[in-house]
Amino acid sequence: MSWYIGVDVGGTFTDFFAVDVENARFVVHKTPSTPGNPAEAILAGLDALSEREDIPGDAIGRLAHGTTVATNALIQRRGAPIALITTKGFRDLLEIGRQVRPKMYDLKADAPPPLVPRQHRFEVAERMDAKGRPLTVLEDADIDAAIDQVEAAGAEACAVCLLFAFLNPEHEQRIGARLKERLPNIAISLSSAVQPEFREFERFSTTTLNAYLQPIVGRYMRHLGGELAKRAPRARLGINQSSGGLMSVERAAEFPVRTALSGPAAGAVGAAHVARTAGLPDVITLDMGGTSADVALIKGYEADVGYGREVAGFPVRLPVIDIHTIGAGGGSIAWFEKDGLLKVGPQSAGAVPGPACYGKGGTEPTVSDANLVLGRLSASLIGGAMALDLEASRTAIQPAAERLGLSVEKTAEGIIGIVTANMVRAIRTVSVERGHDPRRFALMPFGGAGALHAGDVARALDMKQILVPPSPGILCAQGLVVSDLKEDFVGTQRLPFEAGHRDALDAVIAPLVKDAQAWFEDESVPSDRRRLRLAIDLRYVGQNFELTVPVADTNGETPVLPEEEVVRRRFFEVHEQTYGHFTETDPIEAVNFRLTAFGVADPVPAQQVPEGGDPVPQEVGRRTVWFDGMDHEARVFARDRLRPGHRFEGPAIVDQLDATTVIHPGDRVRVDDALNLIVEVVR
Repeated sequence: MSWYIGVDVGGTFTDFFAVDVENARFVVHKTPSTPGNPAEAILAGLDALSEREDIPGDAIGRLAHGTTVATNALIQRRGAPIALITTKGFRDLLEIGRQVRPKMYDLKADAPPPLVPRQHRFEVAERMDAKGRPLTVLEDADIDAAIDQVEAAGAEACAVCLLFAFLNPEHEQRIGARLKERLPNIAISLSSAVQPEFREFERFSTTTLNAYLQPIVGRYMRHLGGELAKRAPRARLGINQSSGGLMSVERAAEFPVRTALSGPAAGAVGAAHVARTAGLPDVITLDMGGTSADVALIKGYEADVGYGREVAGFPVRLPVIDIHTIGAGGGSIAWFEKDGLLKVGPQSAGAVPGPACYGKGGTEPTVSDANLVLGRLSASLIGGAMALDLEASRTAIQPAAERLGLSVEKTAEGIIGIVTANMVRAIRTVSVERGHDPRRFALMPFGGAGALHAGDVARALDMKQILVPPSPGILCAQGLVVSDLKEDFVGTQRLPFEAGHRDALDAVIAPLVKDAQAWFEDESVPSDRRRLRLAIDLRYVGQNFELTVPVADTNGETPVLPEEEVVRRRFFEVHEQTYGHFTETDPIEAVNFRLTAFGVADPVPAQQVPEGGDPVPQEVGRRTVWFDGMDHEARVFARDRLRPGHRFEGPAIVDQLDATTVIHPGDRVRVDDALNLIVEVVR
């Protein structure tokens, strides 16, 4: 079982990255996505890849998948009909939410309506106090009455969200057991299982989203898992989580909300892996595909993980890699606002009909059309399998050019400039607004379109270095191959973080470690592949929000909490970076205890470099490319012919199966030992 395969489903293409770990052989494959049923592209692509590369099904040992099914279901609001059982007096909590408007300056904008209509939200007479002690004991008759209402509502899934269930899940577990007994075909989500963490609204919202997704994602997982089992009977199938680790298909079907940002998270993991091969610990990623662009900050080869964000307008309280997404992709449409100004995105031509140059019926000007007109994008994609129509791109851009009184080329440059500005704002969100100077980081572009725009983005941010991976268009799929198994455990307990409370702190951590060790056994993680990471959410007493502070990292052994003063100093550092200040004398309290368990993936060998080749890079052609309002003759290089030690200067174009890299005039490029392109930006 020497083959590991990663599959990432994007809006335009489904990408495959396969590694033969015994022979250090790497192969990539792309196939058009099938938005109606993503599994079709996965199965067809796997069949084509296996046939082309002669990969026997029983030689596939691991197959990891980044899925967009949950994300698309939330965006399109096509999940299952669901019901909610909650504590008496709290049925409207989902609708009340927080006193935060979705758009601060838009008095007419409403928050999205709750996924559970009011008539399908049912109450039971029960109550836990703030310490998890029963105030009102839940009666069996109340449980059965609520289940009768769920059954009458025709729900396919039911969320159970009770007050203070994160401290004492007994009542939720009783309701869940009775639901399973009486309605065995209904999907059940208990808030104490989905995310046992304080803040009722976010916990209720996350659990409701999970229930909403369970039927559709469960069907998808069962279908895909069954079909893949026929093709790769010995493979272990892993589904990527928003936190950047893999989980089993069964776990994904039970907790589908964890996959809401599955694909972008895989890109961050792949980027951290490539950064390590290049010896650049601090990078900012730019994952630009056909529909959107995702940016993330990686420091010390680690991507930041946050614990609260919105997905499709709904708050989700789960570990998520800190990724900022905007509507800026190759398919982003250029259009005129009512004020007469040209805009780009977030509307996208998508995979169908796609940009005008695809020849699939698209007529509106897009970013890809602009790149083709400027000579930056090659005349064909996917190794010549997909020809592009230059005249169709010029025709699409012509009306905008006439309206602006500019040439088609100048208008195309304007489109590129606008989408660049959009991406620069996104990068500032994850860097400058988090206390990081982007000039101290390298820019790592990937996705099908990232390397086309990296030079423009780096210049706008005054970044000095660009790192282009060997397979930028397939990096998300590559990230899946190198991802670890991962499970997160959390416990909420407000405790003063001061001398004399060590035993109370250890008492919260102990059950988390027990759960993690049980997970290691369930997943058959070998002892030498186990890793535990402990973090505590700390805040000043009276502060509204907490900061996550890493405190211990072990090779599977029980984490030992450091001395109080050591942890306090770490909290001060995080507080100063986040808010610009800290106070040594104010009291601190612990709120959440977070334990992350890793099943470290088998190492993937370094890519073997073919022997031979010219000591000096040989161009395969030349073409006219526009930069800064004028045309330049650019040399064209084939990426698969570049070798470690090769150097060249821009203007240049580097073509490969999965991406096109644009090198601006004067920029200097070298190929490192891992076949990465290291671009020195010269202004």
